[in-house]
Parts: sequence; structure tokens; C-alpha cells
Amino acid sequence: MELFRSPLYSLGILIALGSWGLHVGALSLAPISLVQSVIAGGLVLLTVVANRLFGVRVTRREWVGVALMAIGLAFLAATLGGDAHGAHSHYQPGVLAEYLVAVSAVGLIVTVTAKRGTTLGVGAGLLWAASDTSIKALSSHLNALGVGVLVHPLAFVILIASLVGLLVSARSLQLGEAVPVIALTSAAANLCTIAAGPIVFGEPIPAGAGGTALRLLAFALVIVAAALTPPPLSRAAPGDTQASAEPLGTPAGAGG
Repeated sequence: MELFRSPLYSLGILIALGSWGLHVGALSLAPISLVQSVIAGGLVLLTVVANRLFGVRVTRREWVGVALMAIGLAFLAATLGGDAHGAHSHYQPGVLAEYLVAVSAVGLIVTVTAKRGTTLGVGAGLLWAASDTSIKALSSHLNALGVGVLVHPLAFVILIASLVGLLVSARSLQLGEAVPVIALTSAAANLCTIAAGPIVFGEPIPAGAGGTALRLLAFALVIVAAALTPPPLSRAAPGDTQASAEPLGTPAGAGG
């Protein structure tokens, strides 16, 4: 409850709840890969806002990493062949259960063993991926159950995964720098949610060597972007500490 005493944190929670509602609506109407590609594109905008409005220091390496990650996630979603002509929300219960268990288990293992904020961010992203996949699956029951979806087993999965992910995310931002933590959280959530499109919901995947090459390039961009995440200062070489902390556009040695 201590966090809610901060006006900025409370405002952030309210904005997050509003955006979550819009996200739920989008997932119920469009293929999951299409929705996540739009969200992935917002990663760069989020970094710009953090830098310009809130004064968060963003290094050149972080700008490059965020840009590569957003491009890679967008390319990955684009090659999955989803379009707005169908919601693609039908699923096999067994496949969905296996996917949710696998993603949630990895997320919890990463969270329990994490020692850095960025690693915790990955754990939060995986838990939110499980939540988003469950939301997409639950949307297929909306016409048949109406408000009854609120007591569907998937609704409890969504509630638990979302709340635990929120707590883990808050802790990750306490321990790590905002930009790399948010970038890796977004990458983990979007990669696993996009993958649920063809694996769980049967979204079509384009055939051909071109589509396969572009998909591999997309994965490579995300991996390179994750590698650009700054290491802890304690592990950096003494001469590299100041250089790694210089924000974009600030000459080396400038400042007090």
C-alpha cells in the first residue's frame, strides 16, 4: 500500500486499468497477433514519453535496443498472417492448458530466481502473456455465456496472473532502470502472446521462404535488443561506467 501514497503511481495504475480495458476489447475483436503488433509499436512512444516528460535517462544503447525490439516484434506479428476479418479466438482446451501452464511456470521460475530488475521484468511479462492468452480464449465464450464469463475458470486465471504480474512488475521497476525493464517486460509479454496466435488459436502462418526469413530476422532483432540491455554498474568496467550512463544527445563529460 505504500506505493499508492505516490500520486504518480496511483495515476499510473488508473491509466493501466483503462488501457487494460481497451486491450480486452481489442483482443475480443481482432486476432491476437494483430493486437500485440500494435502494442509492440507503442514501446518506442513509451520510451519517448519517459525521456521527454519524466526525465528518465535513456542512453544511446537503450534507444537502439528499444527500436530494434519494437521493429522485431512488429515484423514477427506481421508474418503470422492474422487479419481483422476474423477474431481467431477458438481453441482446443488441452492445447490452451498446456500453453498456459508452460508460460506461467517459466514466468514463476524466472521471478523466484531473479536477482535483477530486468529479469523480474521478464517474469512479469510472461505472467501477463498467460493473462492475455486467457483473455483471448475467454472472449470466445462471451456470446454464449454473457456475464457468466466472470465465473468461468479462465476468469480466475486472468485475475491471478494479472495481479501477480502487476506485483512483480512493480518490484522490477523498483530494482531496475525504467527503460530496460519496461522493454524486456514488453518483449517477453508480446513474444509469448504473439506465439499463442498460431499455437493456441490456429492463426494462419504465411508460407514461403520470404516469410520464414522475415520471421527469423524478427526473432534475431528481439534477441539483439535484449542483449543491448545495460548490465548492472557493478559489473561494468570502471572506465565504461560514465559512458554507459550518458543519455542520448549529451556530450561525454558534460554536466556537473
